[in-house]
Amino acid sequence: MIAAVSDRVRKVPGSRERAGDRLFRRVIAGFAGVILLAALALAWQLARESAETWRTFGLSFLWTSDWDPVADSFGALPFLYGTAVSSVLALLVAVPLGVGAAVFLTELAPKRLAEVLMFAIELLAAVPSVILGLMGIFLLVPAVRAAGSPYGVGMLTAGLILAFMILPYITTITREVLLTVPRPLKEAMYALGATRWEVVRGVSLPYARSGIVGAVFLSLGRALGETMAVTMVIGNTPQIKASLLEPGYSMAAVIANELAEAASDAHLSALVAIGLTLMAVTVVVNGAARLMLYRLGVRK
Repeated sequence: MIAAVSDRVRKVPGSRERAGDRLFRRVIAGFAGVILLAALALAWQLARESAETWRTFGLSFLWTSDWDPVADSFGALPFLYGTAVSSVLALLVAVPLGVGAAVFLTELAPKRLAEVLMFAIELLAAVPSVILGLMGIFLLVPAVRAAGSPYGVGMLTAGLILAFMILPYITTITREVLLTVPRPLKEAMYALGATRWEVVRGVSLPYARSGIVGAVFLSLGRALGETMAVTMVIGNTPQIKASLLEPGYSMAAVIANELAEAASDAHLSALVAIGLTLMAVTVVVNGAARLMLYRLGVRK
C-alpha cells in the first residue's frame, strides 16, 4: 500500500503536474519570495530615507570621522571602526573557547555531564541582551577598571560582552557538526595507534571545518548587529582611539541612542544611512561566508 501511495505521489517525468502539487509549489514559492521582497523593501526604504546624506556627503560619509549633529556634519568612520573592532575582539575570545568547549562536549565529557552543560549553554543563548548588558555593567566594567582602564567602559568591555553572547552559538553549532563525523573514520585512527588529540586534530576538526566556519560567520553577523548590551558598555564616544581601554561607539549603538532624539532631517538621514551601511556590511559578511563554505565544499 505504501508503494502504491508513493507511486501516486512521485511525479512521472513527462507527465503533467497535478493541480494540487502545482498549487502547493506556488504557495511555498510565494512564502520564499516574501523573504526576498521583505529584504529588498527594507533596503529600498533605508536608501530612500538616507538619500539626503548620500547627496550631501557622498561615499566620503563612510571614511570621515566628524560627527556633529549641531553643525549637520556627519561621518560614519568612528562607528564602523567601533563595530569592526568590538566584533573581531569578540571572535578572538569566543572562537577558541567555543570550539574547545564543543570538542570537550563531543569527545571527552560523560554523556550526562554533556547534556547538563548543553542545557546551560542553550540557556545562555536565550538570555536577553539587556540582561547581559546589566551583567557587563556590574561585573565586567569594575573588572576592566581594576585592570587599568580609566572608565571601565570601552572597546574591551564591549568585545568581552559580545564574546559572551556569541559563545553559545559557536559551541552549539560546532558540537552538532562534530557529532556528524563518521565513527568509522575515528575508529580507524584509533586502530592505527593515534591518541585522542591526534584523532580530533586529524579527523574531527578537518571534517567539521566548513560547519565551524559557518558558525563563526553566523556569530560574526550576530556580533555586528548587537545593540543593547554594546550600547550599555562601549562608552558611546564617537572617536577613534587605538587603545582598547578607551570608550568607542558602534553603528547599532548610535542608532539606538540618537534616533529618537534626532532634531533635524539631516541628522535623521545620517542615522538611517548608518543603518543602511550596517545592513550592507551584514550582507557582505554573509555573502563571504557562503562563498567560503562553497569553496570548502568543492575542495571536499
